Amino acid sequence: MTQALYAMSLTAATKEIAIGALTAHALAEAQLERIAHTDAAIEAWARLDPAYVRRMAQRCDSAREAGPLRGIGVGVKDIIATADLPTELGSPIYAGHRPKDNAECVRRLLNAGGYVFGKTVTTPFAFIDPGKTRNPWNPAHTPGGSSSGSAAAVAAGQIAGAIGTQTNGSVIRPAAFCGVVGFKPTKDAIPFTGANLFSETLDQIGLFTRTVSDAARLASPLSDRAFVSPSVAALPAPPRLAYLGDFPWTRLDCDADDTLESAATRLRQFGATVIGVEFPPAFREAHRVHRTIMLFEGARNLADLQDRERSRLGPLLNAALDEGRSISEPQYRIALDQRSEAIAAFTEWLDEYDAVLSPSAPGTAPAGLSSTGDPSCCTLWSLTGFPALNLPVGLSGDGLPVGMQIACPSGADDRLLAVGAWCESKLSFRGLV
Repeated sequence: MTQALYAMSLTAATKEIAIGALTAHALAEAQLERIAHTDAAIEAWARLDPAYVRRMAQRCDSAREAGPLRGIGVGVKDIIATADLPTELGSPIYAGHRPKDNAECVRRLLNAGGYVFGKTVTTPFAFIDPGKTRNPWNPAHTPGGSSSGSAAAVAAGQIAGAIGTQTNGSVIRPAAFCGVVGFKPTKDAIPFTGANLFSETLDQIGLFTRTVSDAARLASPLSDRAFVSPSVAALPAPPRLAYLGDFPWTRLDCDADDTLESAATRLRQFGATVIGVEFPPAFREAHRVHRTIMLFEGARNLADLQDRERSRLGPLLNAALDEGRSISEPQYRIALDQRSEAIAAFTEWLDEYDAVLSPSAPGTAPAGLSSTGDPSCCTLWSLTGFPALNLPVGLSGDGLPVGMQIACPSGADDRLLAVGAWCESKLSFRGLV
């Protein structure tokens, strides 16, 4: 019974709790037991207090009002403010830091009847200096980052859903490496207020679940009205999909490329129209536009911190902030204009398709914990703020998950989820849980 509970999808759990067939307390106990058996090898949690979890679950069971996430404990990335638990930003600089208020996404989670199960590990300040978390599929490999703990905890069946953030590839990439669904809604569909700011133009809230329907169920009450419906609508016909096999600024691993090609072929067999497309030549430098904006804003937002704490920041973060300080205001303004041009151009480019398919990462999770992997396959949709979804589609020869990234223009979140659910039903990936 316990295994069935920890493996239950978020959607199924909310329905069982709503009709009284399951209690939040029973679900929490099963998840805590799962964590006790699995987390020594993964270390997904920055702060987890079982007594707190039990109190929150009991409070949900005693509540008179039932929200759409009643009784669901959700992992929250440790750059997102929580008033009841420390928010340490993955750094000893903020050890024990307790915000006065919850982030807006956490406030909405609580209003929907859910609760914060615990704080998941983030790389320091959500940049690329690695944290302690390891990949649940193989602990000798990275889980990705910066939302490493959120992805790993969901993949291992420790929780049914988690919240993360993305500036470049920090939701889609770890979701791909850990074999779970990662959903980055349209930029600001879920308010970023209360999360630690790196780049105001690029920072976005995202989610981790084990199914596409779970992503919709979790995203809906956290998002601004009209962005995400709580249930995924069925497509009236197989989708028409663009297939962007690579990006001009990165190179795919052959094994992962073969897995993606196989998935695209299978979708065609079920009636999807999948058309190979070339990257528009005018935007082959989009990754440089993204980097200019990201590092200029990061250096500006973290300037005081770096001046005060340089010796306690990671070497990669210090180098990035130094690079950001060297970018001039005119260069930054040009990059913002180029971003606006890219948003308009790619919106028009995708007009004849239901969605675009592309790799979520250049390959599977790299061996070792000295890096979090290459985020470059996520850069374009982070730059434009388009909604993007990682869908696990298979395993490579090394036994690690391969992810397919699906994207749509801004505001088409429901269409993206519908396409994702259709693809999910045809590809039938089996995760760890």
